[in-house]
Amino acid sequence: MPSLGLAIVLCLLPAQSDHTAAILSPDDMNFLTDMTSAVVQESRVPANASVGAIGPNITGNTLIRPGGRHDYPAFWIRDYAMSIESGAITVEEQKHMLYLTAKHQSDSDQTLKSGSLVPKGSIADHITFGDKPIYYPGTLDDFEGQGGERWGKLPALDDAFFFIHMAANYLAVVKDPSFLNDDVNGKPLKQRLEEAYRMPPSREDNGLVTVTEATRGVTFGFVDSIYHTGDLLFCSLLKYRAAGELSLIFGELGDKAKEEIYGQERQKLRDAITATFALPSGFYKASTGLSAQPDVWGTAFGVFVSAFPDPQSKSACTALAQAYANGSIAYRGNIRHVPTTDDFSTETAWEKGGGPKNRYQNGAYWGTPTGWVCYAISKVDVPASKKLASEYVAELREGDFRKGPDFGSPWECFHPDGNFRQNPIYMTSVTCPIFAFHRINLELAQY
Repeated sequence: MPSLGLAIVLCLLPAQSDHTAAILSPDDMNFLTDMTSAVVQESRVPANASVGAIGPNITGNTLIRPGGRHDYPAFWIRDYAMSIESGAITVEEQKHMLYLTAKHQSDSDQTLKSGSLVPKGSIADHITFGDKPIYYPGTLDDFEGQGGERWGKLPALDDAFFFIHMAANYLAVVKDPSFLNDDVNGKPLKQRLEEAYRMPPSREDNGLVTVTEATRGVTFGFVDSIYHTGDLLFCSLLKYRAAGELSLIFGELGDKAKEEIYGQERQKLRDAITATFALPSGFYKASTGLSAQPDVWGTAFGVFVSAFPDPQSKSACTALAQAYANGSIAYRGNIRHVPTTDDFSTETAWEKGGGPKNRYQNGAYWGTPTGWVCYAISKVDVPASKKLASEYVAELREGDFRKGPDFGSPWECFHPDGNFRQNPIYMTSVTCPIFAFHRINLELAQY
């Protein structure tokens, strides 16, 4: 498993001296680096600043929201956590948002008016500029009204593991584990990490995150409008990564017993993920209940975090490369959740939820997972991986938001049908790919 410092090291790498071994040309990489910095800057909300009529930010320091202009005016934990490794976020910002997230962890079981629950250990979906935690998607700041049948019985489950990812990356920067003993609202930070890890409902036999229709929680915020039930792929992948991070964290603290416990948890999850979700096609399915379609994002992310055994990982990479070649997963360098060849029906990509087909999470194309897909494809077809990455940058250049208010790239998602575009200057559409591209460059240079 890579060291905790790998994320930081990758993002501080100089440009490749052998340009033929790089995923992008030097000009394209420089463009993407500059754009990423600009997008993160647009996403910053300094203390006491507002976004339009929303604010001010009274949390005491800068927050980073999911994007620019007037969209998403709050601090979303997952979008931030997915962007840390881009190299564009300062140590001071990391510390503030880590401790803010820890402060708002639920310390008791709460029942909302909607009938949904906020169990002990829950991590907020987002935190408002007014310093208020909201645990469910679907509302900006209505605490009592959050939840309900559409959003599930439990809060978004992925944020628990993104919280751990935040702490692991902060440790990689400061290189001193003593902060993990800091008291946050009466509990050491390390205890809060463990309580978060235990919050999502999981199977006793193998640790996979699992829900029923009656106990549903979002597996991953980028499919929060989709109904997934049974064992959950993406959330289990995040738990797998978090188990490895906790093992390393407790190893740094000198707690060998917990280092071993979480190391064993990680291996148990790795075994169970392939046994449960792998499909004959090479793809991994998103769940074992509702909306069990082949999951492009989950398959690529699983490869990226080394969650699959070598034979299955190669099969997954081959499946993604073939799907890219046949045009079923990508458009202009952006990636669909479900291959067009595997839509549930002519009316919807996923079995349940998501709204109209080919819109938002139900068939639109996103930049967020492009780097993961490029990484997987690079394992079996480097030229195809480079082609996908170049198509992605070409779209960013054409739609570059810095050209003026009529331009919006990086978009959250888009689709050619009706020239659909949603939410301009979207952060993870560049922060996730640039980290993956640095990693691809590092690995290509070793061959």
